[in-house]
Amino acid sequence: MKKFGTLLFFLLLTLTSCKNKNQKEYKPASVGALNTVAIVIENDLWEGRVGDKIREYFAAPIPGLTWDEARFTIEQMPQKVFTGTTRYRRSVLFVSLDTVNVAHVKTDLYATPQKVAVIKGMTGEEIIENLDQHAEEFVREIRKMELAETQSRLLRSLSKDKILSEKFGITINLPSIYKVGKQEENFVWIDREIPKGTLNMIVYAIPWNSLSNDSTFTRDVVRLRDSIGQEYIPGPDIPNKVTYMVTEKAFAPYVFPATIAGRNAAEVRGVWEMENYAMAGPFLMYIIDDQTNNRKLVIEGFTFAPATNKRDYMFELEAIIKTLKFNPE
Repeated sequence: MKKFGTLLFFLLLTLTSCKNKNQKEYKPASVGALNTVAIVIENDLWEGRVGDKIREYFAAPIPGLTWDEARFTIEQMPQKVFTGTTRYRRSVLFVSLDTVNVAHVKTDLYATPQKVAVIKGMTGEEIIENLDQHAEEFVREIRKMELAETQSRLLRSLSKDKILSEKFGITINLPSIYKVGKQEENFVWIDREIPKGTLNMIVYAIPWNSLSNDSTFTRDVVRLRDSIGQEYIPGPDIPNKVTYMVTEKAFAPYVFPATIAGRNAAEVRGVWEMENYAMAGPFLMYIIDDQTNNRKLVIEGFTFAPATNKRDYMFELEAIIKTLKFNPE
């Protein structure tokens, strides 16, 4: 009987522990628009140099768009407002004067998924120093989460088209709203309609030794894009004129190192325009090393949406492209 009582005690203890553990692990779903950060900070700090520094990092313009758009939409609120369901915001920057000097990121603090970047200092100068040292890290953490959130939403309705697998040996989580518009032997153009234009994605391959000269890389990329545009991406029919997509001539595109599907890549951001026609928009291009197949794979997303903010459209295209996987050999 004594042994039975002891066994029953440990069984109840285990069940209670499991129950408490499950209760502790539960977090409500986070809320908030994509690429929007709640800035929790008192008004006097927000209206001074600390607020200016926050805007410098979190509202910095995105390179390669047709006009200045901030990397995040920022919404300031004092600490007394940051209660209840307001704490479920997906992306939060918490800034305050305190008796400690800290800067760190907390994950899923009040909800999931969630990133809460915390910066505290004993003076405004300490807060500014922490922002200079850690803000870009916080930006990367939030962007990474927002990409993952966007990609999870893509899974709700995926296209069943196998054209990219058949032609290039890759798979991409492409929403079913995107349709194949044009395909050639080494070229696929996929697009979807949006209220004032289209979102577009093109895929093609180039020889492995292409774009191998670092000193002329940007110029060579522009030549590549322009040749592809002339061959495959025509503009409107204009009497006595030939129209096709080219890279904007006034400014060189931005180039960054990247990794796609675990492979080295170059990320190119810039603006496209139409030769002989007033039409333009942003593009995002990835040139991915695929030495296994003796090629470089090129995937580009571009947007046509006149008189419309394009940040979130380009973010969607980036999220889609970054789901790319190479098929097993």
